[in-house]
Amino acid sequence: MNIAPLKTYAPAARRAFIVAVSAQATRLGISAKGAQPAQVQGDVLIVGGQAFPAAIAQARRRLVERIDAHGFNATMEAIAYTWFNRFVAIRYMELHGYLDHGYRVLSHPDSTGRPQILDYAADVELTGLDRTRAIALKLDGTKDEELYRLLLLAQCNALHQAMPFLFERIGDETELLLPANLLHTDSLIRQLVESIDEDPWQEIEIIGWLYQFYISEKKDQVIGNVVASEDIPAATQLFTPNWIVKYMVQNSLGAQWLATYPNSPLKGQMEYYIEPAEQTDEVKAQLAAITPSQLNPEALTLIDPACGSGHILVEGYDLFKAIYLERGYRQRDVAKLILEKNLFGLDIDERAAQLAGFALMMKGRADDRRLFERGVKLNVMALVDSAGFDAEGLAQGVKLADYGLRAEDLTELKRLFEHATTFGSLIQVPEELAVKLPALKQLSEATSQDLFVADALKRLGSLVRQAEMLAAQYDAVVANPPYMTSNYFPTCLKKWVKAIYDVQRTDLCALFIDRAVRGYSDRARVSIISRDSWMFLPTYEALRTQIVLNHTILSMAHLGPGAFESIGGQVVRTTVFNLHVSSMPRYRSSFFNLVNGDHLEKEAAFLRREHCIELVQERLGAIPGFPLAFDASEALRECFSKNASIGNVAELREGIHTGHNDRFMRYWWEISLANFSSNESSVDSIDAHGKKWIPYNKGGEQRKWYGNNDYVLAFDQHSRDSMASLSGHVRPSQHLYFLEGGTWTDVGSGTFSVRYYPPGFLFDGKGMAVVAPRIDTVLGAMNSKPFQRMANMLMPTLNYKCGTTKKLPYVESSDTASVIDRVVEAKGVARVDWDAYERSWDFQ
Repeated sequence: MNIAPLKTYAPAARRAFIVAVSAQATRLGISAKGAQPAQVQGDVLIVGGQAFPAAIAQARRRLVERIDAHGFNATMEAIAYTWFNRFVAIRYMELHGYLDHGYRVLSHPDSTGRPQILDYAADVELTGLDRTRAIALKLDGTKDEELYRLLLLAQCNALHQAMPFLFERIGDETELLLPANLLHTDSLIRQLVESIDEDPWQEIEIIGWLYQFYISEKKDQVIGNVVASEDIPAATQLFTPNWIVKYMVQNSLGAQWLATYPNSPLKGQMEYYIEPAEQTDEVKAQLAAITPSQLNPEALTLIDPACGSGHILVEGYDLFKAIYLERGYRQRDVAKLILEKNLFGLDIDERAAQLAGFALMMKGRADDRRLFERGVKLNVMALVDSAGFDAEGLAQGVKLADYGLRAEDLTELKRLFEHATTFGSLIQVPEELAVKLPALKQLSEATSQDLFVADALKRLGSLVRQAEMLAAQYDAVVANPPYMTSNYFPTCLKKWVKAIYDVQRTDLCALFIDRAVRGYSDRARVSIISRDSWMFLPTYEALRTQIVLNHTILSMAHLGPGAFESIGGQVVRTTVFNLHVSSMPRYRSSFFNLVNGDHLEKEAAFLRREHCIELVQERLGAIPGFPLAFDASEALRECFSKNASIGNVAELREGIHTGHNDRFMRYWWEISLANFSSNESSVDSIDAHGKKWIPYNKGGEQRKWYGNNDYVLAFDQHSRDSMASLSGHVRPSQHLYFLEGGTWTDVGSGTFSVRYYPPGFLFDGKGMAVVAPRIDTVLGAMNSKPFQRMANMLMPTLNYKCGTTKKLPYVESSDTASVIDRVVEAKGVARVDWDAYERSWDFQ
């Protein structure tokens, strides 16, 4: 699919739709400054001296209430996107012939620029259409704009029964903001039709791409900042490349089917399926114990807990369809079964969930032309917050004892989902509440004449439904979860994660991995694409340890950068993997090293099954910290297990965080050398000699053995006291200050390079220090090629932090004297080179 036109059209469309619906709100006397008073007089509504039909009064009131609750801009953006979604949906359906009347609503097959439905306005059959008025407008001949608006709203309302999640009820407030001038040559509809050729509309994948590009500008606005809860979708959503989706679905749901039916012809249709490696008899017995002897297609389930626009669910539909057909089901019967029994999706973004539901309905409609008439109830929903749920009022308005419930049950449900649109599928339903869900569902289905109780019951129904989906057991959990480090979490999410997981730093995708392997099922196969940072960084050691010790990695493709190249560059470093939640330590897993090449080269290499390494999973535990260094040789693993770590023979520490670098740090050539000293041995020495500026190691470019002595730090008594008063200031490892040692830059360029520094230096959090009694032997080890290999194995992101570096093994040469001689020589050569230029304070 050529996505270039989509990438150009969708962001511009977002801006245009927002302007258009805002203009309609202004016409109704509603703006960011507030809403003008409105008064019904007879059959008209008077707003700012203008008359409107009184019938819109209630919808206008709901619109004003919505703006009061969410803000004008947020409401306009939401309604703009709703109309964008509807136009996109109708465009897709009209090109596939899925509209029952058979006419195009947005375009004309002869490319006349005039919607085809206008030509047949007197004949078209649409539920709820005022035929008399339509005929009158058609005969008038001068009111095509009014006629088209009537037909378009009727079309939307006619689709309400089949897809209520996308086409709300008649009279909804979004109807008031249907953009105007839809027949103009530059209208929103004409732009949609003319900007994208008909060919891309043949693939349902276009829905996901349009969504990705529609939010792209919003993503640019919020990325890199602390994100508000409502902006999490824009900041985190990323459309998953098609081949990766196939890999995940085929190696979770598909693998489950083939485990029970190894001779199934389905294997021939799954080109991304990984044939398991040959296993020992012990592992074969374990696999047999967890593999059902038979499977009922109608009982198999797959959930995407962060479904976005539904790409994974669509692929799941295709695989479920193949399973049903293999079992002899009729094709026209499978659509409703799949949509109601097999596929489940949750998201925090209502707009994305709308598109996911639509995409699934289109897959089903392709197999069952009467699907829209069957009242299909999808298991795809956007989570909702419980803020508007009046638990106390409901408890007083119904007899909870009749349902075996207590008021505390309603209160607990409300508390659980207080921030559902922020925490999303990370929420786990407590077991004591899960057992009450059948009774809560029964209560939610009750009726009441009391309007307040009826509203509470309706809200209860949504909360119960999402609780049921979160508490259910699934056979496959497949996801491309959101990527966001905790630095950018909203405050409520940061506090919740600290309380639930007791961690300060993490990533949303790591939390989703943890939720998937521990929270959904004891039988599930989990397949996820995520950032690869959890494979190596110390922050995620607990997660890695949990997975290696308690679950089974079946296969993994380490993609590195560039897997998302098709949407604009090396967005993130990723890995895609699938695992079984049960533990089989001696399982021989299949790992693919695909970090090199662009997205096309990665896929091609995978299809050729290149760069595959088979490794018994328990061997991952041979290296401290459980990094998923699957490509390490057995000799390297033994190097870790048979030798002490370098942290046992030397101290590796981070240094000073000033709290305000611009205030306390300078280049050495910016100061008076009369106040500078590189020969101090303590703070007392500094004060006694009346010095202020001390040499300061702060990283710098890649350089080995000696150099990068550019910075000095103000460390006299006054400066030390000033630093101590700053909130961001820390001064760790003070016993190592002024001692000779080595330093390196925490973020490398692919080469781990340690530089010697003589006594008299201080060091920074970015220019870390290694100090040892025999510093030259340590420097020799750390600057060796084996050490480099092991450093990049544990820290492939080139983030050379002390916590991981000190776990690397230290092997002392049998010829220590020769090593020291060579290190001294190397230091001397590097120092002569550094001092040969004016950059050095020792330049001669």
